[in-house]
Amino acid sequence: METTDQSPDLLVEWPDPTICVLRLNRPERYNALSRALVDRLREVVAGLAGSAARAVVLAGTGRGFCAGADLKERRGMSVDEKYAHNRAISSLADELAALPLPTIAAINGSAFGGGCELALACDIRFAADSASIGLTEARLGAMPGAGGSQRLPRLIGSARALEMMFSGEPITAGQAASWGLVNTLVQSDELDEYALAFARRVASRSRRTSALLKNAVYAGLDRSLGDGLELERIAIVEVLASDDYREGLAAFAEQRPPKFD
Repeated sequence: METTDQSPDLLVEWPDPTICVLRLNRPERYNALSRALVDRLREVVAGLAGSAARAVVLAGTGRGFCAGADLKERRGMSVDEKYAHNRAISSLADELAALPLPTIAAINGSAFGGGCELALACDIRFAADSASIGLTEARLGAMPGAGGSQRLPRLIGSARALEMMFSGEPITAGQAASWGLVNTLVQSDELDEYALAFARRVASRSRRTSALLKNAVYAGLDRSLGDGLELERIAIVEVLASDDYREGLAAFAEQRPPKFD
């Protein structure tokens, strides 16, 4: 495995030339989002669209996935600095969500506040069966400010989302799975390999078609069914004329795995 980032708070790993793992590395702080870590994450995410990556995995070291904003650091900030920190985390979530690549959150432990919001910004969420997940801002007199109030209701419905946000209490991984907040539960010691196995499968597909599919799904959610179907038709025109589809048809006929550009 190649590690290309020397920042102590963020490990950028390439277990495969087409798979990038962004591993938060502040285990003593449950991978809380300091200003420096958020800035570095945004810098790396900005370069992924132009890289060889076909899938991205967001993970954490230690017992936590991400505890959200670094509250010890934030306590000493001015109001303007607190707002800037919040906007930076929100922008990171938006930039992660906008990547034209499949993104996977591997939730190994607690995912609270902004950490939960980063997971919500990913396309797929796998969780260790011992993990806990929550938008816990209410316990501090705050509310989600990095997309949680919008992404969570779209995922699990407004009533369950408000239950989580009003109470500020985390839920178990099992509860999260039953509500559709996470896709699959995995034993803790198997989570990394499970997420990487899925990433390898996704990375073997057409990168361009994955991007078109992702756009059609998310853009369609904000439109009527008819308008969404038109988005699909537009995407299909491009897909059917693509080199990747020609390669897929040839590979099928020749009974071999396709080799997409």
